[in-house]
Amino acid sequence: MNEKSALRKVRPPTVRGYSVICAVGLCLLVMPFGAAGSQVLPDHIPSVVASLAPLGRVPANTHLDLAISLPLRNRETLSNLLQEIYNPASTNFHQYLTSQQFAERFGPSESDYQTLIQYAHTNGLAVTSTYSNRALLDVSGSVGDIERMFHVTLHTYGHPSEARTFYAPDVEPSVDLAVPILAVSGLDNYHLPQPGGRPQPTGNRAGPGGGSSPGGNFWGYDIRAAYVPGTTLNGSGQAVGLLELDGYYLNDITAYEASNGISPVTLQNVSINGFSGNPSTNFNWVGEVSLDIEVTIAMAPGLSKVIVYEATNSGSTFLNILSRMASDNAAKQLSSSWFIFNNPSADQYYLQFAAQGQSFFQCSGDWDAFYSGIPQWADNPNVTLAGGTSLNTTGPAGAYTYETVWNNNDGTNGSGGGISLATFGNYSIPGWQQGISMASNNGSTTKRNIPDIAMLAQNAYIISNNGNQSPWWGTSIAAPLWAGFSALVNQQAVADGKPTMGFLNPALYSIAEGAGYTTAFHDVTIGNNTNRTQTTLYSAVAGYDLCTGLGTPNGTNMINALEAYAGPVFVNFGYAGATQNGLYNTPYPTLIQATNAVATSGTIIFETSGSSPSPITISKPMAVTSMGGAVSVGH
Repeated sequence: MNEKSALRKVRPPTVRGYSVICAVGLCLLVMPFGAAGSQVLPDHIPSVVASLAPLGRVPANTHLDLAISLPLRNRETLSNLLQEIYNPASTNFHQYLTSQQFAERFGPSESDYQTLIQYAHTNGLAVTSTYSNRALLDVSGSVGDIERMFHVTLHTYGHPSEARTFYAPDVEPSVDLAVPILAVSGLDNYHLPQPGGRPQPTGNRAGPGGGSSPGGNFWGYDIRAAYVPGTTLNGSGQAVGLLELDGYYLNDITAYEASNGISPVTLQNVSINGFSGNPSTNFNWVGEVSLDIEVTIAMAPGLSKVIVYEATNSGSTFLNILSRMASDNAAKQLSSSWFIFNNPSADQYYLQFAAQGQSFFQCSGDWDAFYSGIPQWADNPNVTLAGGTSLNTTGPAGAYTYETVWNNNDGTNGSGGGISLATFGNYSIPGWQQGISMASNNGSTTKRNIPDIAMLAQNAYIISNNGNQSPWWGTSIAAPLWAGFSALVNQQAVADGKPTMGFLNPALYSIAEGAGYTTAFHDVTIGNNTNRTQTTLYSAVAGYDLCTGLGTPNGTNMINALEAYAGPVFVNFGYAGATQNGLYNTPYPTLIQATNAVATSGTIIFETSGSSPSPITISKPMAVTSMGGAVSVGH
């Protein structure tokens, strides 16, 4: 087989015709079936087709690439396991699976996979890629063969909002196959993923103080100085994976690193479906790739590597990238700044990320408050959605002062946020969001609210498109910044003998509901994301809001709060000269019998019987609690 290489149950909602099982906000989609051996696959016709007249048919000899998805097995077991993985009271808390374990327990059966492969061959399609978790099969063939296999006719239409035509089936596809099929990607190309970032017009200067780059915009070191001042954490030992649908110029990245005093970070390009890596002529697409890489390493300049998963933007290639990210399991923080419309196949990979302890950040959208018909939005409950702010500092490389909601007040550029709608995912409110008050923010108590968190989305100065220097805006800046920030958190957690954080939302909302909210978060209370359609929604308020979510990270306070959520470090000790009774976490040495422990000036002193105190030097103050035969060391 080759590879193209919380906590409360909520009422099951419906998503685009599929039933959904949720646990800890992680949703599983269950495929409806027709008669035995025959299936109709719903929601493969874009709703806009009902109001359009076809221009013609797609020629029968046209070649198309499709991605066929099979549903995961043992869905209820997976739902329960995810609830336990993100429940601090469970013995399975943060006990993640490997990609191999996930495939063995929850991937479609090998028998079903081989049956689907044979079915494709029988209908004249070539199999171009198989995948280790068996949830996806890439096939290729002529439109004539595809129409016969799926019992559809592919028509062309004029796109209502883009200067292009698109194709789509005339009826919902069906297959004469008993093996359950979740979805087929590539039967239409109405939605193409679009990047969330773009160059901002000249003359848009950063707020009071400003940054170090031309026009007062922010270089990477300005951003890091504002959000994580004074930290020595740099992402060492961690990797960040980026979903990209175009190429980039390496010289842009090296020039950015030089301009920001960053030692070159290893870039690992993972080509998907034979992508050459060559940048296209689309300025925004190529610029997005450079932006994502540059702000990631700005936040975490000591990363072991940035893995750039890159492919052409041809409809279903984002699924191939998600599959590779999951099977590699090489980066514990992942980011997408490309708007991926809700897709049941993609959702399965978000679940796999959570089961494997990988965080996935997605930009929330750039058209301000959500409304029916908005071209950019994101509301999936299985990812962490990042909104945008305008940052103010004391000056170049200066300290954080305050943030406002990013909104250019032009009706089309501002932090995406709102409530999951029937025209979007129509997701029910996840368990981890149910403890947040929606009394003053116009949020919903029954539907998923967006975004979760936020960070800078304006005046980020980058180098892209073979030497072009300019400021960019978009929530696409916030998502990779959060991925870089997550690398700092995981660097510290691993150093303290803890697992990585995984899906962050249960931890983020738990912190927000506690007494440490204003310490861990910068609560953004100024501004709104109103637009021409939503003229009164939404405004920033104290606490959670539908502009910037819970807020932005308050440096090491947030890092320590997230690590504390993962639980204390346990140091078990025995008697002098005896073997140790139980496990202990490096770098802490074996201790002789202890009767008390206190924290003093960054050093934990264990008072012992019949000898001098035994000190353990630590990198930061810790709270220490005696627990019988063990000492609990927590931040």
